[in-house]
Amino acid sequence: MPWSFLAPKRPQWFRWTSIAAGACLLIFLVWTWWVPWAPGRFGGLVAGTLATIIFVIDGLYPLRRRLLAWPLRTAQQWLQFHLYGGIIGSLLVLLHMGFRWPSGWFGWTLLLLTTWTTAAGLVGVWLQKWIPTLIVNNLTLEALYDRIPDLVGRLQAQADAVTAGASEILDRAYQADIRPALATVSPSWSYLFDITGTRERRMQPLRNISQFLTEEERTRLGDLQAIVGEKTELDAQLSLQRALRLWLVLHVPPALLLLAVVAVHILAVVYL
Repeated sequence: MPWSFLAPKRPQWFRWTSIAAGACLLIFLVWTWWVPWAPGRFGGLVAGTLATIIFVIDGLYPLRRRLLAWPLRTAQQWLQFHLYGGIIGSLLVLLHMGFRWPSGWFGWTLLLLTTWTTAAGLVGVWLQKWIPTLIVNNLTLEALYDRIPDLVGRLQAQADAVTAGASEILDRAYQADIRPALATVSPSWSYLFDITGTRERRMQPLRNISQFLTEEERTRLGDLQAIVGEKTELDAQLSLQRALRLWLVLHVPPALLLLAVVAVHILAVVYL
């Protein structure tokens, strides 16, 4: 599996993020060598404040168009800051805590939400880079998510028409191995890793009987294989698009909850 698709689209953002992360860690190490570190001391408060600012700006990402690109200038800059800023913000949370385990349930909630949101964001980066690569290299069809069930529903009728009056061996293979798979969409996580293998497995029953068919029947077989190939691609499209939709559910609500928990944490520190 080639990994070149994971190369940063904006290397300068990756480079400056690495420098910023290294600088934060160096400052933390030097600081803790001189004086004790605690979340309520100056260093811990600075790290926590910076993390909060970054998380708030990250939380504005869905509103970037309404904000007319403020405080960033372009949609690409918003995207890059959302990714790399989230990483730095998570590091600052760890620095705020002094790389110690939380002492109470609220601290654990903050840490777990930060970890979950950041990890889900990185998974989203991988999905948004990997899925287009899969589509370009393995699929020829494009279909809207909501239309895929309707498109699949038509394929069985087309296949029935192709096999009407077919020989017994072709009809038996069709009824036993092909027609049930055409009845409804069949999403699978396996499409995230292996589209070609699934297509080959679905084609195999038809290839197995090819040598026993006449030339006329092989024409039917070719049409049937085209339908099976289209069904496989629609299943793959549905699976890949569903993965992206599920990722949003796993990332956005926890991110909003994280902002709420951070707000409660700040209020508790200031007023309690």
